[in-house]
Amino acid sequence: MNRIFQNIKGDRILWVFISLLMLFSIMVVYSASSNLVNTYGTLSPWQFIFKHLILLGMGLLVMYVVHLLNEKVFLILSHVGIYFVAILLLYTLSKGTTMAGANASRWIYIPVVGSFQPSTLAFLVIMMFTARFIGRKNGASISFSDALKKFWLWVFVIIGLVLPANLSTALLMFSMVILILFIGGYPIKDLLKIFGISTLGLIFFILLFKAFPNKISNRLDTWQARIERHFMDKSDGDKIAINDKNYQTVHAKIAIAKGGLLKLNPGKSTEKYFLPQSVSDFIYAIIIEEYGLVGGLIILFIYLMIGIRIFIISKNQEDIYYKLLVLAVGLPLVFQALINMGVAVGILPVTGQPLPLLSSGGTAILITSAAFGIVLAADRIRMQKQQKDIDDFITE
Repeated sequence: MNRIFQNIKGDRILWVFISLLMLFSIMVVYSASSNLVNTYGTLSPWQFIFKHLILLGMGLLVMYVVHLLNEKVFLILSHVGIYFVAILLLYTLSKGTTMAGANASRWIYIPVVGSFQPSTLAFLVIMMFTARFIGRKNGASISFSDALKKFWLWVFVIIGLVLPANLSTALLMFSMVILILFIGGYPIKDLLKIFGISTLGLIFFILLFKAFPNKISNRLDTWQARIERHFMDKSDGDKIAINDKNYQTVHAKIAIAKGGLLKLNPGKSTEKYFLPQSVSDFIYAIIIEEYGLVGGLIILFIYLMIGIRIFIISKNQEDIYYKLLVLAVGLPLVFQALINMGVAVGILPVTGQPLPLLSSGGTAILITSAAFGIVLAADRIRMQKQQKDIDDFITE
């Protein structure tokens, strides 16, 4: 055990914040899972929390192993991973529109882990692929035609395969790719060209879905309904009546209102019995109901501090590849957290994005842990290089 702790490298403050989120998630998931017990009847909260503990343990193991890897492994994984996730996404889309009443084109089942969403893995891989593409150029000029064949073609393929089943992930993925390329110095005029091509591609997808609604697995009607309902709720104000379309968002607002400014009632949430996604998409609302606005702000503060540590780790890197890799895999997690919280408080329409390390779910926990492992690995490699330079200087 001591040897394991001695081998924990990288930014210690980031390790602390990650650990705090994982520990807090145990309490929140245990409380929110009462809703699932109420839904399925024969299960108990201990079964859900036991599974969650196993996933957290697996996540810590993944993060620990990944943070000890080196640059060559990340470069290989980002290249080979593109082919792997493309095949995985094609497989999930080929399964049909529904499976056991759920959207089968979004997940596959894996023992212990449960429902595994390939789009979550695809997000991490595409960000690593982006950092590899722009980082290895190291300031060299990039022709648009060359980038179109070697980089953008794969980006469009992966996002195109994610889009039919998960619009929010596809849009967030595209936005993060554009942001990292912009930070990496990719020509703005070429980014504008890509934005134009992407807009036409999205319009084409929408028209295709409309033309063949029963032939293509898609959630176009769901996207449209969520956006329309969000803006309708905004215009209606307090006169909103609970119905099937706004059921979750209204109960999330009720949960937040019950929480007040400061409350300390762990496990005492009542709205968790009305929110089907109380352990995932709307777990932030349950947190505020049980711990008040102050508790919600503390969680927000932790995610913002994680974002700051990611920027600091990136800034300290001398290698442009590592600078971009840290931002590419780290920033999406912070944005994902902000989006989830924005949905819970009613600022954004429902997206289905989980709260990293707090929401229950096998895919999200494991992939989030891997992403943090990459960030910590970059910081570990930097510190080891610095120590080597110091040792060489002393030796001379």
